[in-house]
Amino acid sequence: MNLEGQRVVGNVLKIFSGNSNTRLAEEVVRKLDVPLGRANIGRFADGEINVTIGENVRSSDVFLIQSTCSPSNENLMELLIMIDALRRASAEYITAVIPYYGYARQDRKVAPRTPITAKLVADLIATAGATRVLSIDMHAGQIQGFFNVPFDHLYAMPVLLDHMRQNFGPEAVIVSPDAGGVERARAYGKRLNCSIGMIDKRRPQPNEAKVMHVLGEVEDRDVILLDDMIDTAGTLVAGANALKDRGARRIFAYATHAVFSGPALDRIEGSPLDKVVVTNSIPLSERGAASSKIESISIAPLIAEAIRRIHHGDSVSSLFV
Repeated sequence: MNLEGQRVVGNVLKIFSGNSNTRLAEEVVRKLDVPLGRANIGRFADGEINVTIGENVRSSDVFLIQSTCSPSNENLMELLIMIDALRRASAEYITAVIPYYGYARQDRKVAPRTPITAKLVADLIATAGATRVLSIDMHAGQIQGFFNVPFDHLYAMPVLLDHMRQNFGPEAVIVSPDAGGVERARAYGKRLNCSIGMIDKRRPQPNEAKVMHVLGEVEDRDVILLDDMIDTAGTLVAGANALKDRGARRIFAYATHAVFSGPALDRIEGSPLDKVVVTNSIPLSERGAASSKIESISIAPLIAEAIRRIHHGDSVSSLFV
């Protein structure tokens, strides 16, 4: 680090990966034309994670790619232990590249005696030895402030927008599945030059089914349901049903993170959704990859470009939009 606090250009670039998303890591290193770093990630007899870095990283600029997706605890511990191993091997810089940042949904106290896991995980990553963090489409933008190391928050918007432009015209409608996603829908709508809408969900009484109102003109139009993640797909499918009832022609869903837990795939298959487009920030299961309703597009070019710019000390601000 020089006197101005900037990265010293010239350190050897090294890229490592945990087990959570090796295919994405392999795509990234192909884009950068560098080899994937050698690391042995094993288990002791009792299940504890054992990591050995298989090459010299002294004074290197290291990027470690690992999503903290399911199994969340295993992948998070792999990330922390690999960071510690790299730090103790005298890596100069260690950037944790976390395409999907787990434990982000508990980003504030919503009830007494509850944790703020997004902050806890941020502290663990920094304490382990990460000098910078890079992530994509965080569940809540303010989580960036939980870190005491530099944080680069990228958006999958360029990748998703390219796909949308190939399939939709300005007559399409971008719909947010809830009030919290209206700003995201507006940003996409502005770039696609199309109108936006919102699904208003209300629960009149406890334990009573939600009443869903569609705000915006969707009749006989193509509709794009837009969200940051799809977990159990309950909200997504309920929204798709409401849109179909209002006369929507085709219904596509776009999301960055395909969590797809529990009954998500069953719900999607039985829904009026024509297609669900997600990124590979989380690898699809065999069933998800085989589904005709699900399409995965790669964010490897976005991550590779961010790594290249960070390594060379260039600005990454143009990747934030």
